[in-house]
Amino acid sequence: MNGHERRTGSAAGDEAQADSPSTPGRHPHTAWSAELNGPDTDSGRLEPSGPVLSGFRIAVTSDRRSADLIDAFVRRGAEVLHAPAVRIAPVEQDEILIGDTRAVIACRPDVVVVTTAYGFRRWIEAADAAGLGDALARTLDEARIIVRGPKARGAVRAAGHDDDGIAHDERTASTIGLVLDAGVRGKRVAVQLHGHEDVEQLERLRAAGASVLTVAPYRWVRPTDESRLGRLVAAVAAREVDVVTFTSAPAVDGLVSAAAQLGMDGVLVDALRCGVTAAAVGPVTAEPLLDLGVTPIMPERFRMGALIRTVIEHLTVNGVEQVQTALGPLVVHGRVVTFGGQTVTLARGPRAMLAALMSEPGAVLSRERLLDELPDAENEHALDMAVSRLRSALPDRHLVQTVVRRGYRLNV
Repeated sequence: MNGHERRTGSAAGDEAQADSPSTPGRHPHTAWSAELNGPDTDSGRLEPSGPVLSGFRIAVTSDRRSADLIDAFVRRGAEVLHAPAVRIAPVEQDEILIGDTRAVIACRPDVVVVTTAYGFRRWIEAADAAGLGDALARTLDEARIIVRGPKARGAVRAAGHDDDGIAHDERTASTIGLVLDAGVRGKRVAVQLHGHEDVEQLERLRAAGASVLTVAPYRWVRPTDESRLGRLVAAVAAREVDVVTFTSAPAVDGLVSAAAQLGMDGVLVDALRCGVTAAAVGPVTAEPLLDLGVTPIMPERFRMGALIRTVIEHLTVNGVEQVQTALGPLVVHGRVVTFGGQTVTLARGPRAMLAALMSEPGAVLSRERLLDELPDAENEHALDMAVSRLRSALPDRHLVQTVVRRGYRLNV
């Protein structure tokens, strides 16, 4: 079927949800350590760097290619907290992958489904290292190859093979749909998994009469440093983070599982529902968030650079406010407040109080209303202390007025 000469080399880029391997290191501008990786070609098309994210705190949960996200946000002034929620098992230690590859070669599948560029390349590299490269290449040449997206197609073609179909929306369900449309009863179908087994899609193939084999070129495993993940859980639960980015569905599960071990999964999910924005690279990653009742922001193109742009746009549109007060213009940029030529950074509590007052400039907010919006203030005495801390932190304490027996207001 694909009788032309094999080519070597890699595709132009990686799937956003399955990135290139990381090189351990430490990023100088993150609150916690990060793994450094190569550049993201998509993020290279972003707007020029600048302090547009000054005052914002962003969490990065990815392991591989995390530096693409970190560098983009740090260059724009954000503080980044990095704690991988999952990591990929080293391929050289994956005897299961080699065993599955031998099984695929032995069964000579009629159809091979390729879901990610990174996974396909890793599969080829592992087969070559095990002395199975030529046998796998012949197996692929004889099969009908269906790919999930353009990057998977690029990886297949870079390896010297042709594909016979591509999903229109880069979803695994649509890819399997293409396979089913051609009929699979009595046929052998090999599926390259992307980090975890998609049981529903595999059952669709089996229900249609196919004999299904799977191969997992990479497997998600627990992070090596779970203490960092615990600190991230605490920061998100306390709403000390503005955005949490996710580039894989297992990372969502990893973060929630870590929170559950700490007895904090409920408060973590509550924070992601209200107060902290979740950002997902695509619909596959977004699915477990939606199952939790969390509605993430998501780019139209399921790529890392597009995710970065979406986060920047969200924060600059929703996280920057300006109010003309009776004393002059008050500008809030994340946690940074500028007034009268002075710039201060507010802690989470005072920032939450100021946000509540700025939501209705000049209106008197009752004590009951403010107590509802400030979960840390459990009674009226705690509320008074929160107002006092806000006044002390602001460049001018007269920006917040007390309305006797009624509540507080912004002085406009």
